Amino acid sequence: MGKIIAIANQKGGVGKTTTSINLAASLGVLEKKVLLIDADPQANATSGLGIDVETVEIGTYQILEHSHTPSEAIIKCSSPNVDVIPAHIDLVAIEIELVDKENREYMLKKALDSVKDKYDYIIIDCAPSLGLLTLNALTAADSVVIPIQCEYFALEGLGKLLNTIKSIQKIHNPDLDIEGLLLTMFDSRLRLSNQVVEEVQKHFNDMVFETVIQRNVKLSEAPSFGESIINYDATSKGAINYLHLAQEIIKKNSK
Repeated sequence: MGKIIAIANQKGGVGKTTTSINLAASLGVLEKKVLLIDADPQANATSGLGIDVETVEIGTYQILEHSHTPSEAIIKCSSPNVDVIPAHIDLVAIEIELVDKENREYMLKKALDSVKDKYDYIIIDCAPSLGLLTLNALTAADSVVIPIQCEYFALEGLGKLLNTIKSIQKIHNPDLDIEGLLLTMFDSRLRLSNQVVEEVQKHFNDMVFETVIQRNVKLSEAPSFGESIINYDATSKGAINYLHLAQEIIKKNSK
């Protein structure tokens, strides 16, 4: 049975989509079968893997409103062993449409029941908010990876997210675990980056991944070519970091 991992943080620009794309690609290269779900109306995970967002007819929106099954929405992408359920800007409307529905927080969980057994890992790229879309992702997930940017405001809002996760554990998903806090955009030359790493590790200990994602130009370039960092430059620092993260997650889940 596939493990569902949500990549979430209500703060924008922390590396959620970069992590979703490259973690999925790294797990795929390590011969795990992966499904990446784009649950962000900006659809950056979709375009970042070379899928033209304008051509998406069946995606996360249709899955959430249960007009189509996940199997009908799946698209093959260039990354080995990785399938994608794409997003489109129409996903913006889903929060309004679901608001009056019964069990609205369980729409994604219910939809994924039909494909969960076909994958080793299902990665959900969440929107930068704590709205109904992210709530659906966290209710469906077995665990959550929280990317934290190595900058001054990194810890701002983390408490709010952890409280939201506690509420979801209490009300909707008692089995939801924190897979780990992932430090991203680390620049060893900056004293501030090093201070943030020290602070996070000091406060959260074992909850923090050993892998730290370093700031890397190639990581920023890859999405504009519609490729994961593994396809774009497998020897880059970014590719090595994400492969280490994938290995860490596989090791943690094989215990």
